[in-house]
Amino acid sequence: MKISKLLILAALPMIGLTANAQDKGPQKNDFTVAATVSYNNTVMQNAAVGTLPSYNGFQAQSTNWNDKALQVGIEGGWFFLDEWKLVLGGGMSITKHPGYSGVPGSADSDEAFEWGDIPSYGAIADQNFLQFNVYTGVDRYFKTKVDGLYLYAGARVGYAYGRNVSFTDDEYNMGKSVGEAFNVRGALTGGVEYYITDGLFVGAQVDPFAYTYNRSLIKPQEGLSNLDANSHNYSILAAPTLKIGFKF
Repeated sequence: MKISKLLILAALPMIGLTANAQDKGPQKNDFTVAATVSYNNTVMQNAAVGTLPSYNGFQAQSTNWNDKALQVGIEGGWFFLDEWKLVLGGGMSITKHPGYSGVPGSADSDEAFEWGDIPSYGAIADQNFLQFNVYTGVDRYFKTKVDGLYLYAGARVGYAYGRNVSFTDDEYNMGKSVGEAFNVRGALTGGVEYYITDGLFVGAQVDPFAYTYNRSLIKPQEGLSNLDANSHNYSILAAPTLKIGFKF
């Protein structure tokens, strides 16, 4: 009897480990937070100098993900059903560059400048930058024969916006100059996630098809109309993404 009891007690931890291993993976009302490494889907249009005689060669910002650099991001998820997850991600940045008035020198003009004259200091533009992006989507998860390994397929919609407002306080500029751009993106997505433990997972994702629309514009001076351009991008097997995250 004693030997039988000892064998049962020794087997209990193994039974518990087996049960935990079988439970690896997401369930209803689980939340996930993951760090992602993917393409930079933000957009920005800088304001143009407001005193040029003409504005030529202006074009929409690139929406080709191959033109973007890698970026680390954060993605949150909620399993509202056992195999369905709502995802949300994005980020925001606000930057301020204080402006400074110009300081005139002792010479009347650059042509009249002589050795010993005090040079003039040009004005520093007062600039504001606003940049943000947000995306959301839904994924359907599929169990595989490998414990802890899941495939998923879903869809994403996203929006990115960037604006630069510039004002130079000197006699050569006429009010503020504005640059703006935004992207609207829709994509089908698919990926794989492996739960190393019940609370830790790694994954990879790619978009089988994605469409992105961009509009970019500048207003060199107040009172002038916008100079704008737009673009359409269609991508196949776009935006590969790596992720590592936690489930709780």
